[in-house]
Amino acid sequence: MSRFWSDHVSGLSPYVPGEQPRVVDLLKLNTNEHPWGPSPKALAAIKEAADNRLRLYPDPKATALREVLAEHHGVTPDCIFVGNGSDEVLAHLFNALFRRQGRALRMPDITYSFYRSYCKLFGITPELILLSKDLSIRPNDYLPRADGDLAAGIIFANPNAPTGRALPLQDIAFIAKANPDIPVVVDEAYVDFGAESSVALLEQYDNVVAVHTFSKSRALAGLRVGYVVANPPIVEGLERVKDSFNSYPLDSLALAGAIASVQDDDYFREACNAVINARDTLTRSLTELGFQVLPSSANFVFATHPQHDAASLFAALRKQHILVRHFPLERIQQYLRISVGTPEDNARLCKVLKTIITTSHPSSA
Repeated sequence: MSRFWSDHVSGLSPYVPGEQPRVVDLLKLNTNEHPWGPSPKALAAIKEAADNRLRLYPDPKATALREVLAEHHGVTPDCIFVGNGSDEVLAHLFNALFRRQGRALRMPDITYSFYRSYCKLFGITPELILLSKDLSIRPNDYLPRADGDLAAGIIFANPNAPTGRALPLQDIAFIAKANPDIPVVVDEAYVDFGAESSVALLEQYDNVVAVHTFSKSRALAGLRVGYVVANPPIVEGLERVKDSFNSYPLDSLALAGAIASVQDDDYFREACNAVINARDTLTRSLTELGFQVLPSSANFVFATHPQHDAASLFAALRKQHILVRHFPLERIQQYLRISVGTPEDNARLCKVLKTIITTSHPSSA
């Protein structure tokens, strides 16, 4: 602590990202990065922008990017809000939509852990709703509260993290229809790997907010670009918050690379399909090793082995320079979240796992 801190700082619970060590021969399957990399056209656009545009301020309204994203999603540009990665976009959403005196924000008990950090930062009370025994979201659990009091809103990731399970579009519509007077924010960071986007619901439900990122399916995690697709009044509120914080959240390189990535639709779809195919193969390989793998619509799998402790497997993999993610939390402490790598990456992982499993004693996990 420091005597110079503002009053609220000591009470914050910062988000802890996956570790990023610098180790020779490291196989990094812990932060859900894209194994095939971004569009070559995006890389070329970034280089051109670096050569020609860095002396000038970027467009504060990101007009060109919002236009190509609007065309991609079949909406108008005033339905698009962009920011410095989806984490910043989510922070603006929490600030703009969920800070309501005496009203709690409803979210799954197991989901993207940054949501709880934002609640601490913005003084929002979280209302945690238990996932089912199979770690899926139950739409009926998000019906309006019996006491009649309105929540501040609803937020969940779809596909959910770290489980990878996805809700079908009709279930999201059910939640939105049941809660017409509060925002329903759907964090769709992984939607391009096999789920249905709630963007299709915007015309029917003005309370739906879809959050997207370029970090996963577009393989631009290092560029930091995220965005919202929502009805214009919600976007206007986000713009007011953004312009009270930082008028230039996206630099010229980020704008150039993101625009080129959206325009290279063929590469985008081919790369997504490659990840989906690799995920399916990885799921089969893990199942053959005795793992139970949840159905995934993301670029990762969530797996548990009934005879081997997840923390022990995590530590043994780490000794072999393979990183996966382990969450020592109630209900999911026996699971590993494993990012999908290239076929060669996944084969290396499974080979090492096979050795660990066959040479270690089963546990009571």
